[in-house]
Amino acid sequence: MANKEELLIEEIKKRLERFTPSVRVTEIGTVIQIGDGVARISGLPSAKYNELLEFPGNVMGIALNLEEEEVAAIILGDDSHIKEGDEVHATGRVAEVPVGEELMGRVIDPLGRPLDGKGELGARKARPLERLAPNVVMRRPVTTPVQTGIKAVDSMIPIGRGQRELIIGDRSTGKSALAIDTIINQKESDLICIYVAIGQKASKVAQVISYFENHGALAHTIIVSAGAADSAALQYLAPYAGCAIGEEFMEQGKDALVVYDDLTRHAWAYRQISLLLRRPPGREAYPGDIFYLHSRLLERAARLSEEYGGGSLTALPIIETQAGDISAYIPTNVISITDGQIYLETDLFNAGIRPAINVGLSVSRVGSSAQTKAMKKVAGRLKLDMAQYQELAAFAQFGTAELDKATRAQIEHGQRITEVLKQPQFVPMPMAQQVAIFYAAIHDYLDDIPTAKVAQFERQFLDFLLSAHPEILSSIEKTNDLIPQTEELLKSAIEEFKKVHFTT
Repeated sequence: MANKEELLIEEIKKRLERFTPSVRVTEIGTVIQIGDGVARISGLPSAKYNELLEFPGNVMGIALNLEEEEVAAIILGDDSHIKEGDEVHATGRVAEVPVGEELMGRVIDPLGRPLDGKGELGARKARPLERLAPNVVMRRPVTTPVQTGIKAVDSMIPIGRGQRELIIGDRSTGKSALAIDTIINQKESDLICIYVAIGQKASKVAQVISYFENHGALAHTIIVSAGAADSAALQYLAPYAGCAIGEEFMEQGKDALVVYDDLTRHAWAYRQISLLLRRPPGREAYPGDIFYLHSRLLERAARLSEEYGGGSLTALPIIETQAGDISAYIPTNVISITDGQIYLETDLFNAGIRPAINVGLSVSRVGSSAQTKAMKKVAGRLKLDMAQYQELAAFAQFGTAELDKATRAQIEHGQRITEVLKQPQFVPMPMAQQVAIFYAAIHDYLDDIPTAKVAQFERQFLDFLLSAHPEILSSIEKTNDLIPQTEELLKSAIEEFKKVHFTT
């Protein structure tokens, strides 16, 4: 018996010798005021900007105002049970989101919590929401196109991998539709897509998800959603979460595309937070750092040089204007940050020209360097023809009786090109087919076809090429160029189709 006791004492002694006490110092603050999703806390002298704070009931907050005597934090969740005197624990971690391929096909909130009912994400890595943008040395020129499948965009306002192209226009002009079509067109490409819904109705987000599912695009898409019913804090974090997810792919040498739908609502959410935090209001009641809010987000889109992995992150921010006013505060801010804009116009939309792109006000500052050689050959003439047509169309509205024959012919030529540029939603067109129909349009092959029958001609001609002359389209796809031999084959195919298969 004594022997057993001695052995037990020896074992306890050994364990005590091996024991190393671990001490974790945690700062604890006290809630001194709570209301409207904002908590004021005393006793957190070492709190960092954007640090996660833990409130009772496992509710998290983010420290945004670091003042001398107190810290102001926004609550990420239900704050109804938080009261004055509650303890707040500093976590030492900044706001972060899970990243990686495990997120493909999933719907998450800005903190990485799944919203689609498909279980845990299983992501092995997380990244901070905020990060410094790549510097000039880390970047290389934008030269590879993002094929949107939208004829008007790919030909006249090309988007390159690593570019930031703004989609701007009034409500219900097809801004989201443009971005959704671009994502749907990537199902055969290597471009990973992130769709960020900010302040959207839950029904609209569900509709977008069903579009992706029905068109086979959900497998290569990640959806980050902070709906209209969510707090302003989550809406403020949403685009940074989407950007962080895209950056992970970019740094792995892959190409990613992120759509921010839309940054107007993001600015509204930040204005609400700033006013609740008692920051001084400026123009239109926005805080003084509203420009920095979007510049630090959009500058993170880049095409990295080979030494840094060679990946890219393309950004398509969306801005909603009021009555077409692109000179308002937020639109001008974002226009000055981005590398061009696609301007959608209500009048064009109502006139049945869809996508309702105003070619005069839309621009891509990357230009033809983000186009294939084949598209460059047809797009140059196309832009010139459209510019001349729009100049003359202003006179034509007063009647064409006074116009000479050459001017009338040019207007009719422009009308046919406008018909070619029309495109229904969810029908993105491959680059080779776009080149073929544009070639026919700019070389006057459509000028003897009634304007009302141009859409029918286009549909039947492309079907004819696919069935009778697939070698023309495959040559354009393989070489990304319209070589002389292919051009001759295309000419004879157009003439054959017009003579034998199509009657006006």
